[in-house]
Amino acid sequence: MHRTLHLNAFLMGVGHHEAAWRHPRTDPRRIGDVRHFVELARIAERGRLDSVFLADGLAVGPGVRHNIQAVFEPLTLLAALVTATEHIGLIATVSTTYNEPFNVARKFASLDHLSGGRAGWNVVTSAQSREAWNFNLAEHPAHADRYQRAAEFVEVAGKLWDSWEDDALRLDAAAGIFADTDRVHEIDHSGPHFQVRGPLNTPRPPQGRPLLVQAGSSPDGIAFAARYAEAVFTAQQTLTDGQDFYARLKQATAAAGRDPALVKVLPGIAPVIGGTEAEARTLADELEALIVPEHALAQLSGMTGVDLTALPLDGPLPELPEVATVQAHQSRYQLVVELARRERLTLRQLLGRLGGGRGHRVVAGTPEQIADQIELWFTEGAADGFNIMPPLLPSGLEVFVDEVVPLLRARGLFRHEYTGRTLREHYGLPRPASGYATGALATA
Repeated sequence: MHRTLHLNAFLMGVGHHEAAWRHPRTDPRRIGDVRHFVELARIAERGRLDSVFLADGLAVGPGVRHNIQAVFEPLTLLAALVTATEHIGLIATVSTTYNEPFNVARKFASLDHLSGGRAGWNVVTSAQSREAWNFNLAEHPAHADRYQRAAEFVEVAGKLWDSWEDDALRLDAAAGIFADTDRVHEIDHSGPHFQVRGPLNTPRPPQGRPLLVQAGSSPDGIAFAARYAEAVFTAQQTLTDGQDFYARLKQATAAAGRDPALVKVLPGIAPVIGGTEAEARTLADELEALIVPEHALAQLSGMTGVDLTALPLDGPLPELPEVATVQAHQSRYQLVVELARRERLTLRQLLGRLGGGRGHRVVAGTPEQIADQIELWFTEGAADGFNIMPPLLPSGLEVFVDEVVPLLRARGLFRHEYTGRTLREHYGLPRPASGYATGALATA
């Protein structure tokens, strides 16, 4: 079977660049206007992209003085996009650390019904310690504990989605039978984190269960993705790093007893597109000039666990700073150092590069050059598709759809039309059978 790309549009405010809201091509007032997101979803659907995706956090970030914060809760916003679109998948981030399985399973089942089978769940464990303070906790749970809870959370959600078998709804008005109670099951889950009786008070979703997405690249994250994920959003800066992650994840998936072909790897790419390479570079320079250095330094320090705020902006990034916390983040910090050294970037230039994609790979060039990079990673074993993160919205998404997507189609790498109705069909994934129908879950 001919392999083709999967493309997801990551919608974030008025652009993924840290300074997008300051650029004259954007209007930051639109972050609270649902019409802005309707426009973005329709642009993505016009390009026949697989899905749109909304990230989320459960606390105001430390950079709120200089950077836009998300306004809408993602599931609520995606429900508003259901009637504005017909085909494109709708993926929302929801934390397993600060929610309960029953509520989350019901919300995603509802979104899947409302959209006719287009719902996807980006499963996260929450990374910010400040989120704990909004949920009656003094401190954030440990990393390993969060992933253990997440694993049980997803298991419970799966049982709840399966608690109504596909043929449980009878709707027999003559006999007065709404549902076949032999096919609606209490799950009676009892585990270290959750005690849930069930059944869900929403029938089984059109997709059986929503598409499960995961975005962590730590060892725990890879192990979790290997067991549960069907699409993985990831971040690598070089082809070699992308190939390494791709191979490790596929190997871990096979070791977990799953078909690696059924887990799609989508690295993030922030395309800065111009009619010429010089035009693209000019746009990148304009955006970099709008970055607030102290804000970007604080963000990079938080990402790497290394306090960089006292370093000179026009100097190099040190190899191994004498900071105790570096040990916990050594690999992440080293990747940043390698990027700076390979491209001979000063700290100021590095901040501009990372700010363009919030840690993801930034590629500046013509539509042909962007298409070349996408094709290279796809054909050389680094990606099954891409998480498209335009630096400016809506203009960056529009130029990608109108000028890059046609090139990918001409190369036989991407669809001309939707061939399926559901998000799972877009990603080439089967609809899972109910655990009760297969005998994997008890029927008593």
